[in-house]
Amino acid sequence: MSASPRPRAAIFSIAPYVGGESKIAGVNRVIKLSSNEGAFGASPGARAALAEAAAHIHVYPDGGAVLLRQAIGRAFGLNPAQIVCGNGSDELLILLIQAYGEPGSELIMSAHGFSIYEIAAKLAGIKVRKAAERDLCADVDAMLALVSPDTRILCLANPNNPTGTLLPAGEVRRLRAGLPADVLLVLDAAYAEYVTRADYDPGAALVDEGENTVMTRTFSKIYGLGGARLGWAYAPPAIIDVLNRLRGPFNVNAAAAAAGIAALAEPGWVERLRAHNSRAKAKLAGQLRALGVRVHDGECNFLLADFGTEAQAQAADEALRARGIIVRPVKSYGLPACLRITIGTDEECDMVADGLAAFAAQNV
Repeated sequence: MSASPRPRAAIFSIAPYVGGESKIAGVNRVIKLSSNEGAFGASPGARAALAEAAAHIHVYPDGGAVLLRQAIGRAFGLNPAQIVCGNGSDELLILLIQAYGEPGSELIMSAHGFSIYEIAAKLAGIKVRKAAERDLCADVDAMLALVSPDTRILCLANPNNPTGTLLPAGEVRRLRAGLPADVLLVLDAAYAEYVTRADYDPGAALVDEGENTVMTRTFSKIYGLGGARLGWAYAPPAIIDVLNRLRGPFNVNAAAAAAGIAALAEPGWVERLRAHNSRAKAKLAGQLRALGVRVHDGECNFLLADFGTEAQAQAADEALRARGIIVRPVKSYGLPACLRITIGTDEECDMVADGLAAFAAQNV
């Protein structure tokens, strides 16, 4: 019998990540509301920067993303030396988990936290411990109760995907205070730009106060650059040094960096999209509630709609797909009765409301 290469056994403990669908067979116009992409795509400036970058695509990018880090620093009032950029924030999350966890150690996350934490941890041989949530929101006391001598990392998406729920700044601060100093707290603030609550902080303040907290951010949501794969982390200098040792030498491509710089400079873009999201989300939530669908309150650019049973959620999903609308079932997150619906344009939101109204009328 011939031998063949064998991957590590841990590989087969991981279910492959499945992104939101984008096509329906036989449908020409598909309304994709399954991946929480920006409702209006990328800004004009970002698109122009991408086009201009094509003329220089044969040249290797700046390995340190210096201009991009400077632009991020200006936009958010942060020290560029404490910023590292990545191929999406996912890359940086994976690197952090690999760097600060080890086989036999433990990572804590909330019960319905972002799945990439579990995938990365299992790949590194780290045990994942999930804390029960309270009304689909991360529970500080439940997370702290799971801390053991083997705990190395706690990952918190705030606000969270797919629930949309948020821990206020005081609770996040209480979480950090309750963790041992040698446990890394990773605050994944991918949806920070959509939050309108005054009691929210994405994490920069906690980073500045110690040596054990990291904030990650992305250009994939409100900046509309999901296809460019661009994210960043703000961390204490020692952690930045670790990330720079682990990341690839050219992990951010030149076109993505140029688009990110331009996106940050687009006048009024974030304010416009945040206002649209707040208004359109409230309208669609009201329409769904009027149909008897439970909608969980959230702070992101999507709604989590609860149809009561897995069968009803599947039927609603199929009814929307029949109209060319793709939303996201979240059974894999332990929420089989729910669909996650990205807030799109006004027209797209109206199409969702009409589709579910027709579905409700047929299922009275």
